[in-house]
Amino acid sequence: MKIYTKTGDAGTTALFGGTRVKKYNLRIDSYGTVDELNAYIGLIKDQEIDSEIKTSLFKIQNELFTLGAMLATPTEKETLKSGKERLNIPKINENSISFLEKEIDKMDAELPQMTHFILPGGHQAVSFCHVARCVCRRAERLSVELNDQETINNEILKYLNRLSDYLFVLARKLSKDLQVEELKWIPEKN
Repeated sequence: MKIYTKTGDAGTTALFGGTRVKKYNLRIDSYGTVDELNAYIGLIKDQEIDSEIKTSLFKIQNELFTLGAMLATPTEKETLKSGKERLNIPKINENSISFLEKEIDKMDAELPQMTHFILPGGHQAVSFCHVARCVCRRAERLSVELNDQETINNEILKYLNRLSDYLFVLARKLSKDLQVEELKWIPEKN
């Protein structure tokens, strides 16, 4: 299988199911941003961090691939003429969201109560978490806009919302684990 097909040379690409759309299509932007998020999560996973966190991040990366496939499949193409589902993979579901919530709660139980907004930074691994969180929020905003135009699976929106929370708490947890100070935002007084 060649990596290049030349079918996108004129600025279009195919969705799952064969429909061709412009590469700036909102659906493409949505799952492209999820792909970007997945790459940043890979950067976090490549840091010197706890192996249990790395295992969780690997699971999240796999789920983001699934989520991207779900976004790449227009609702009208989800089912084949035979009645079978086009995507023959486990979808993002309540269990996926529950996994993130349990991980958030587990990490949060080890952290001091938050009393201020926190500025990104303090350590490269922490900064990668904050960048990933911002990309996740952008993926969520794009997916919400897509959902306003054509209905997508609601679990996608829930998952992205929860994942950004996970990434924020992970940044705090890594600050603690790496023994770096959380940078509190304290507005300057006039």
